[in-house]
Amino acid sequence: MRLLKKLAAFALAGAVAVSLCGCHGSRGLDEFEVPEEFDESRDYEITFWAKNDTNVTQTRIYEKAIADFQKLYPNVTVNLRLYTDYSRIYNDVITNISTNTTPNVCITYPDHIATYKTGTNVVVPLDELFDDEKFGLGGSEVRFDSPAKDEIIPKFLEECSLDGAHYALPFMRSTEACYINKTYVEKLGYTLPEKLTWDFVWEVSEAAMKKSPDGNFAVNGQKVMIPFIYKSTDNMMIQMLRQKNAGYSTDSGEILIFNDDTRDILKTVSEHVATGAFSTFQISSYPGNFLNAGQCIFAIDSTAGATWMGSDAPLSDIHESSFVDFETEVMPIPQFDPDNPAMISQGPSVCIFNKSDPQEVLASWLFAQYLLTNGVQTAYSQTEGYVPVTSKAQNSDEYKDYLSRMGEDNELHYDVKLKASKLLLEHTSDTFVTPVFNGSASLRSAAGQLIENTAKSVRRHETVDDEYFDKLYDDITSLYRLDSIRNTSSGKQDLGELPVTAKLLLLSLAIAWAAIGATFLAERLKKRRKGK
Repeated sequence: MRLLKKLAAFALAGAVAVSLCGCHGSRGLDEFEVPEEFDESRDYEITFWAKNDTNVTQTRIYEKAIADFQKLYPNVTVNLRLYTDYSRIYNDVITNISTNTTPNVCITYPDHIATYKTGTNVVVPLDELFDDEKFGLGGSEVRFDSPAKDEIIPKFLEECSLDGAHYALPFMRSTEACYINKTYVEKLGYTLPEKLTWDFVWEVSEAAMKKSPDGNFAVNGQKVMIPFIYKSTDNMMIQMLRQKNAGYSTDSGEILIFNDDTRDILKTVSEHVATGAFSTFQISSYPGNFLNAGQCIFAIDSTAGATWMGSDAPLSDIHESSFVDFETEVMPIPQFDPDNPAMISQGPSVCIFNKSDPQEVLASWLFAQYLLTNGVQTAYSQTEGYVPVTSKAQNSDEYKDYLSRMGEDNELHYDVKLKASKLLLEHTSDTFVTPVFNGSASLRSAAGQLIENTAKSVRRHETVDDEYFDKLYDDITSLYRLDSIRNTSSGKQDLGELPVTAKLLLLSLAIAWAAIGATFLAERLKKRRKGK
């Protein structure tokens, strides 16, 4: 009997311990409220997690922004931590949420924020800060020339809205562009249309597969030619579906991607992979390398990668001797309906994480807001084919002068880079973003994996038919746990499998109640025996 009592007590203690362990750092913070004043008698140390592509110039821009901000607010120290990959930032934030050690300010994407904010008050909603008379956008006590809310490009600001509130500030924006070897297109007997279509790209790509009697490709005289390479197959699938007005997902998180339009796209991809006319970054490597070496005709990548594209690209991973001279054209991605173009809007945003000290959060907000000043916006946009996110910066004399000097040199005013920037400026109204919800990042990855798996299967000479696609849909659903993020008809979201700590807690509670029940029954039996 004593053993049973001890077991019950032990189980209960274990349950409590596990519950405390499971909740450590995840109990949630109080909802942030904007302080009436910024306490400048105190010192603050905040962390800023940012991403750059080993681009030294971008790093220097971050460092200068921090130094200039600290001159204005000498009681605030900003510590910069650089990452080379957005997914690593995402993973580190997720890890740190559980221990309340998130950064203060973070370069990120709305898909990621949707996951961050499933924790209680983890990410700060910014609407009250936007509108605060003293410290808001264009606020009276802000010590720099902050843009007003209506000076942020509305479409870009809208992209930072989740569940009816803004949880981020846009920082830079880009889209995808098709970088084209115009010289080879014309050598094949074609003329670039005013608006690029998928049919045109596929037709020219297949024509480029023709070989000469010596076994080399006729168009370039080389042994290697991959006419069409796509960097981000996530974006490829998402944009093709959008252009077809086909299903991808609903705003509430219902998964719609496994449809007949997706299947048709995959069948088209498989046909052109089979001939060698199409490949992807994951399979063949960076499209810019092939484009610059005269081994690719259509290279689709972000406008933020424009300095890596073309005969005179200032950045490249290939040797100078491998470059081939050709005329580079920069066009919007191919369309199914060129009169109603659709192209993805992408680029980093900035979110602020909640802390127990509202003054620390306010210091973080002031720094995040500083990243929207003209000096930072213009300088960073000049590093690649980004565009500033504020009309204030876009209309500044400095930025207009920058755009007007296209082609003056192959560094700051590299023509391909400025063509990429102008492309987005001219097509901002044609851009879109995908619905954001907890799990939307997984769906995005799944979209690309459908194309990657299909392409790899074709290259392995596997049979790619309807039976294959049925199994592919099931495999991708399982791989990215898409079943667990689908919404029920009632609108409530199934968040999937419980965390390990939650399982342990429930198990401990079950053991505890079982032990208590056993103790109770044993006591009742004991009393009955005594009563006989």
